[in-house]
Amino acid sequence: PPPSCGVGTLLSTPAAATSSSPSSSSAASSSSPGSRKMVVSAEMCCFCFDVLYCHLYGYQQPRTPRFTNEPYPLFVTWKIGRDKRLRGCIGTFSAMNLHSGLREYTLTSALKDSRFPPMTRDELPRLFCSVSLLTNFEDVCDYLDWEVGVHGIRIEFINEKGSKRTATYLPEVAKEQGWDHIQTIDSLLRKGGYKAPITNEFRKTIKLTRYRSEKMTLSYAEYLAHRQHHHFQNGIGHPLPPYNHYS
Repeated sequence: PPPSCGVGTLLSTPAAATSSSPSSSSAASSSSPGSRKMVVSAEMCCFCFDVLYCHLYGYQQPRTPRFTNEPYPLFVTWKIGRDKRLRGCIGTFSAMNLHSGLREYTLTSALKDSRFPPMTRDELPRLFCSVSLLTNFEDVCDYLDWEVGVHGIRIEFINEKGSKRTATYLPEVAKEQGWDHIQTIDSLLRKGGYKAPITNEFRKTIKLTRYRSEKMTLSYAEYLAHRQHHHFQNGIGHPLPPYNHYS
C-alpha cells in the first residue's frame, strides 16, 4: 500500500508522514531564508485541485502545468472543513518529476489513504490542499541532532521481531503537537509498531535522517479565485463548484 501521513501514522517503503496546514495561501520553508528561490508554488496546489476535480467529475485530466518539472520527494495533504481535519496525506521519499508526481499523489492521497473513504464531489468545496517538497536530506549519528520546527525526521529501526521499520514526520509536526525530541522519537517508534519498552539505549540504535521542506497550502476558495484570475492557465475547461462558506 502507498505510504500515508497523519499524526500517529507510519511509513513503510518509501515513506509516510504527518502534515498539518499552515494558514491558507501561505508558503513555509525550513530552508535558510534567502538561501535559494522557493520552488513550491500556489500553482502546484491549483494543479492538484484540477486533477482531483477532473477525476471526481469524469473529465479529461488537465493539461501539463507551467511550473517546473524538476524531481523532488513530495507529499500531498488534504484537509477539510473550518477545523481543517486531516482528510488524506500520502507521499514519497523517492524524487519524482513534479508534473507526474503531483498528479499521482493528488489522487493517491485523496482516494487511497487507508484511514479514510475515497473523497467525493460534495467534499471538494471544503478542501484545503498542501504540497510539501522535501530537501536537504542529512544522515546524522545522534538521534537528537535535529531541530524541532525546522527539520523533518525519518527514522529506521529494528523492531522486537527483528524486522526493519521506518517512519517519518514532516518538519511542522513536532512543533504543532508540542513535542520535544524524545516525545517525537517515541511517537514515531510506537506508530512504527514498536511495542517493547523504549529505553535510551534503544533510541541510540535508531538510524535518523533529517530533512527540510517547502510547503504551500491553498483553500478551495483561494483556488477558485486563482483560477478566475488566471483562467487562461486552467486546462480543465469546465465550471467549478462554488465555495461552501458554511463548511
